[in-house]
Amino acid sequence: MINETYKSWIVELKSKVRTSQLKAAIAVNSALIEFYWELGKNISEKQTAWGTKFLEHVSNDLRQEFPEMKGFSVTNLKYCKLFYEYISIRPQLGDEFVNRENLNSPQLGDELRTDISNHTITQIPWGHIKLIITKLKDSTIAKYYIKQTITNGWSRDVLDLQIKSNLHKRQGNSVNNFETTLPKPLSDLANQTLKDPYIFDFLNLDTQHRERDIEKQLIQHIKKFLLELGKGFAFIGSQYNLQIAKQDYFLDLLFYHTKLKCYVVIELKNTRFIPEFAGKLNFYLSAVDSLIKDENDNPTIGILLCKDKNNVEAEFALRGMQKPMGVSEIKLVEQLPENLKASLPTIEELEAELKNE
Repeated sequence: MINETYKSWIVELKSKVRTSQLKAAIAVNSALIEFYWELGKNISEKQTAWGTKFLEHVSNDLRQEFPEMKGFSVTNLKYCKLFYEYISIRPQLGDEFVNRENLNSPQLGDELRTDISNHTITQIPWGHIKLIITKLKDSTIAKYYIKQTITNGWSRDVLDLQIKSNLHKRQGNSVNNFETTLPKPLSDLANQTLKDPYIFDFLNLDTQHRERDIEKQLIQHIKKFLLELGKGFAFIGSQYNLQIAKQDYFLDLLFYHTKLKCYVVIELKNTRFIPEFAGKLNFYLSAVDSLIKDENDNPTIGILLCKDKNNVEAEFALRGMQKPMGVSEIKLVEQLPENLKASLPTIEELEAELKNE
C-alpha cells in the first residue's frame, strides 16, 4: 500500500493544504468548500488504485501534518469524495460543469477549479452540503434547496426540516386565481409564495379541536408558523376587527408580505373546502383594500386553509372572483383522546410481548 508513488502524492497534497493556509482563505466558507471539492477529487482519482486502507492513511498523514485543522477524519474524507462525485456526475447542477466522462482529461483541471469556485453551492456551509448530497439524488431538486437556503438563510436544522416535508413539491402548488387577478410578474411571485399543503405538525391538538384552537396555537408558535408560511410574511394580528356598515367582522389572521408589498388575509377552516368560503373571503379582501390598504400597496391576497379540498371544485369557485386568492390544505398531527390512549399498549408492553414471541 505505502510506496514511493503514494509518498510523493501525499507530499503534493500537503503542499496544496499549506498553500490554502497561506492564502488565509481556508477559513472562508467558499474557499473551504472549494478545498473539500478538490480534496475529494484527489481521493476519487487515487483510492481505487491504492486499496481499502487508503483513506485511513490519508487521514493519519494529514492530521499529523496539520493537527490544528479539522476536517481530515476518515468520515469527512468520504464526504469530500462523495461531494466531488456528486457534482461531477450531475452537470445540470450548473451549466459550468463538464461531463463525468471527460474528467480524466488533464487540461480540464484548471477549468474545473474555476467552475467550482463560481458555483452557488460554495455559498452554503459544509454541514448543509452534506445534507444535500446524502438526502437528494435528483440534481434539479438539490439546486432548488441550495437556492432556497441562500435566499432564506436557513440553518442546517431548517434545511433538514424542509427536505423532509418535501417543500419542493408543495411550493407554488395551491389552487389560485392569481393569473387572472394580478399583473405579471406579481402573479408569478404570489403563486410561488403559496404552498399546498401547509404542514402544521408542530401543533398540539386533540381530535375535537376547533378552528379557534388551530388559530390560537399558530399564534403561540408564531416563529414556526412564519417559517412554514415562508419568507416575507409579517404578522399583523389575529381576529383582526373590521367595521363595515356598523357591523363587526373578524379576520382570522392578517399579515403583510414584504416582497409582494400587500396585505394577506388567511382564513382557517377546520373542514373540507366549500365554494361559499371563497365568497366570504372575497368580501374580506374588498374590505381590507378599502379600509386598510395604502395606495402604494398591491391588491390584498387571500389564503383559504382547509382540512381537505377538491381541486376542480376549488378552481370553479375561484374562477369568477375578482380578488386574488388561493386555496390550500393543511396537515395536522392530532393527539389521541385520553380514553383511547389508555386502551393502547405502552412501549414497554410491546417490547415484552415481542420478547415472549
